[in-house]
Amino acid sequence: MSKMNIENVVASTSLEQELDLNAIEDALDGAEYNPQQFPGLVYRLKEPKTATLLFRSGKVVCTGAKSYLEVKAAIKKVKEDLKKANIFITVDPKIEVQNIVASADLGQEINLNTVAITLGLEKVEYEPEQFPGLVYRLDDPKVVVLLFGSGKMVCTGAKIPPDVVRAVDKIAEELRAVGLMS
Repeated sequence: MSKMNIENVVASTSLEQELDLNAIEDALDGAEYNPQQFPGLVYRLKEPKTATLLFRSGKVVCTGAKSYLEVKAAIKKVKEDLKKANIFITVDPKIEVQNIVASADLGQEINLNTVAITLGLEKVEYEPEQFPGLVYRLDDPKVVVLLFGSGKMVCTGAKIPPDVVRAVDKIAEELRAVGLMS
């Protein structure tokens, strides 16, 4: 198994009530609301280091967390901080992970031209003139992996960390099976 790091967890929830974004911006340090540029309020937390987007509808998107636990902590803190704006959230928000972005390293260089030819064009896109990485779409788990010649990878689209691990292991296994990796 190669070393894997979760870089970002994006999750959403609903506070199940309408929010007064102007009042929230006035009450909370770190809150930015500019409806001419973006319909949501951006609320940045230092701990855990996240950015939470709050929408008038009560929908919430949290980004920048490194784990599900950090997402939960951020949403809990936002809920507590909203009391400063006299907004009391009565629901226990159901958090749904939308996307996990992770990085991994196979620990050796990979010849991407050979990978593209060997693994077939139905799952792989590789245009080095456009982008230095090979785009590999997996069906199970349903993720997209960017594979670079250095052996480094970025995995996106996972909903749970074990899917990242499975994707990395699956790619390493496929590369070993065709002699492209030791």
